[in-house]
Amino acid sequence: MAAQAAAAAQAAAAQAAQAEAADSWYLALLGFAEHFRTSSPPKIRLCVHCLQAVFPFKPPQRIEARTHLQLGSVLYHHTKNSEQARSHLEKAWLISQQIPQFEDVKFEAASLLSELYCQENSVDAAKPLLRKAIQISQQTPYWHCRLLFQLAQLHTLEKDLVSACDLLGVGAEYARVVGSEYTRALFLLSKGMLLLMERKLQEVHPLLTLCGQIVENWQGNPIQKESLRVFFLVLQVTHYLDAGQVKSVKPCLKQLQQCIQTISTLHDDEILPSNPADLFHWLPKEHMCVLVYLVTVMHSMQAGYLEKAQKYTDKALMQLEKLKMLDCSPILSSFQVILLEHIIMCRLVTGHKATALQEISQVCQLCQQSPRLFSNHAAQLHTLLGLYCVSVNCMDNAEAQFTTALRLTNHQELWAFIVTNLASVYIREGNRHQEVLYSLLERINPDHSFPVSSHCLRAAAFYVRGLFSFFQGRYNEAKRFLRETLKMSNAEDLNRLTACSLVLLGHIFYVLGNHRESNNMVVPAMQLASKIPDMSVQLWSSALLRDLNKACGNAMDAHEAAQMHQNFSQQLLQDHIEACSLPEHNLITVRVWGAWGWDLRPAGSPPARGRCSSAPIWLCPTNPNSASGAPSNGGDGCRHPHPSG
Repeated sequence: MAAQAAAAAQAAAAQAAQAEAADSWYLALLGFAEHFRTSSPPKIRLCVHCLQAVFPFKPPQRIEARTHLQLGSVLYHHTKNSEQARSHLEKAWLISQQIPQFEDVKFEAASLLSELYCQENSVDAAKPLLRKAIQISQQTPYWHCRLLFQLAQLHTLEKDLVSACDLLGVGAEYARVVGSEYTRALFLLSKGMLLLMERKLQEVHPLLTLCGQIVENWQGNPIQKESLRVFFLVLQVTHYLDAGQVKSVKPCLKQLQQCIQTISTLHDDEILPSNPADLFHWLPKEHMCVLVYLVTVMHSMQAGYLEKAQKYTDKALMQLEKLKMLDCSPILSSFQVILLEHIIMCRLVTGHKATALQEISQVCQLCQQSPRLFSNHAAQLHTLLGLYCVSVNCMDNAEAQFTTALRLTNHQELWAFIVTNLASVYIREGNRHQEVLYSLLERINPDHSFPVSSHCLRAAAFYVRGLFSFFQGRYNEAKRFLRETLKMSNAEDLNRLTACSLVLLGHIFYVLGNHRESNNMVVPAMQLASKIPDMSVQLWSSALLRDLNKACGNAMDAHEAAQMHQNFSQQLLQDHIEACSLPEHNLITVRVWGAWGWDLRPAGSPPARGRCSSAPIWLCPTNPNSASGAPSNGGDGCRHPHPSG
């Protein structure tokens, strides 16, 4: 017996020594691989060689599956060899399913493999993989929630928002069952975001109310709590802005700005949550700061605080440049494009068309680097080009850009915004497009079934109707529409619409010979336009003030107004000439081509059907040199505030 025991002990010792030796070679190879991966610069080829050297040793299944996962991950993240990455990840997924209690490798392989499938446009392969992983991960809260988020995001990218909302609802209920109110709130807020995108407002309101209660009642990591509050407030603010309610949104926006200041003072807590289902965050703090800047810019743009919009855009773009040096997250490029879209509109209003054109070119370049960005922003790009064309009086090109944008969008608010601007182009073109114009005006009739709920857009539609009535010489009807615009714009502090309406009303009263009432409209219009600042409205107002004072015998005031008009005219003319001389001016002939890309005509080719005047665009709907002249084609160029961006 003693001899048998000794032999057994020797065998056990030999086995332990062999296992230790096996651990030694594996740990050594793993250590070398990690060293090469984290070198500066990384030595990925050597890292891959070290990991591949594991397989000739015929390692146990656990080591084999983990090594396939590590190789797949390195190849996926650091090389363009997607075929080998896919092969290793598929093997890791297959082997790990045969090993009990090996959840981390199993579900990370499934998650990465589905990402790779999507990158290769094999969405049909990614969906069943994620569904199976979700089905077998219910006992692993962290991975179950993460995979639900991932599949919901995949459906969202495919614009299948119904399926995405269903999955997020399942996730919220699962989080409640496993006792994670924090992650439940994340699921519900994500669902609320999609419902807002679908315009299902009756479902959004009770959901956001529930989210608000959960966020306030949850006691946990301060940064996580504040990030939930930021998510909640961002949804509220964007909901108000989408509805064009610039004044009503101010309390929520102020809370959001205070909240992000609070987050910036908090230190990251390295203590991990006790509930594994809580191991999520919505966005990094730095990304949230940029997002708050972005919604502030959106608000300032709609309200007509363009200097404030410029200030926050500069801050946000500076922050983005720093972040993009270290972080290649696609959301940063999306933030950058949206910021540029808004600041471009600001430049067009403030009389900086050349700078706006260069920034439009920058947006084109950013979108051409990403098919998804191009798909999401192609309509906005053509809309911006259309607005630029209007600003330089290339009306045929503006029409072509707006009609292209209409073909590319299913977004109701953007559609209404484009149609409103296209109608103003046709109004300025006189009798050339009467039939189409009447059709457009009927589709955005603010007195009847206006297609969107946006307060701002409906007010703009009243303005366009007033402008049309003015051109038709129906002054009483024009006054009714413009007073409705004033009523709506004053209710929500839509300063640009207020200024445009006041100056057009002043013009109508001037034409009717009511100089006193005209002055009562034009003076506040000028003051408001100076505050914005809106160069075109200032030009228009100064022309009216010059002629009003001349008619009333106020020679000094007339001279002062004439001098102002001359200064504004020279600034706009100089900017116009500079913009039209830039090579980027050829972008006005750009058309969408293929799945993603631009059909760029030869640089020397003339603008398609464009009539580029050497004079700047005139906002005034009459001869720019005389406020009392008869309406003429190419007169009005009002560009009302963008509804939502």
